[in-house]
Amino acid sequence: MKVALDTNVLAYAEGINGSAMRDRALLYIQRIPPSAIVLPVQTLGELFNVLTRKARRRPARAREAILSWASAYPLADTSPSVIASAADLAAIHGLSIWDSVVLAAAAESGCRLLLSEDLQHGFSWNGVTVVNPFAGSSHPLLAALLKLYPA
Repeated sequence: MKVALDTNVLAYAEGINGSAMRDRALLYIQRIPPSAIVLPVQTLGELFNVLTRKARRRPARAREAILSWASAYPLADTSPSVIASAADLAAIHGLSIWDSVVLAAAAESGCRLLLSEDLQHGFSWNGVTVVNPFAGSSHPLLAALLKLYPA
């Protein structure tokens, strides 16, 4: 099962919002095989902004971080078809265009899950279910995935 990671999961893994959130994000990232993780390219641009603005990292350090993520996992490009699907999502479901790009890229990459704290937990579109890994209760799909890869 392929899993896309949204910006907030990457940001927390980078230490944004403290060590407790970092540890929780890394727990998921480390348990899921790297070949099953997909990073929408959009998330890397957003991560750069979070690291430079919120974390006040120097741009060169933020660049190193996003390049490290990009070399560690397969990327989902923002293709013309992703943009078209994202526009549909934004228009029909009222999502922001940028969240829609992430979700559409995940769908185009064949992901079954999108781990995100930003989108509605449980929202499904085009075969992808949004799961908030930081919610109080685990979604059945995430629980099933983690069962395959025990800590």
